[in-house]
Amino acid sequence: MPKVRKKVTQKETNMSPIAEVVWIDAIEIGDIGWNDLKDILKEARKPCPTMRTVGYVIYHGTDHISLLSTIGGEECSRMEKIPVQFIQSITYIRGVAPSN
Repeated sequence: MPKVRKKVTQKETNMSPIAEVVWIDAIEIGDIGWNDLKDILKEARKPCPTMRTVGYVIYHGTDHISLLSTIGGEECSRMEKIPVQFIQSITYIRGVAPSN
């Protein structure tokens, strides 16, 4: 039996919580192939970058938060999932954490 998709109403879209998430990103340094060890050792001590993401919160659980930058009645942007271990802070700009 095909799965029936519930259409998100305009009211639900307008009421989605919006949050700013401050998080530390994991990065890779170096090119494919051989890299200069001296250059890599210099980069090793630098901190990982702090990122800020603002979006519609569609899920906020114990292991990650999921955000959309754009949401409509039947379409949306791509989803960003940020693991809680990366998160430094979450500030709800509108609404509160969804109870998923």
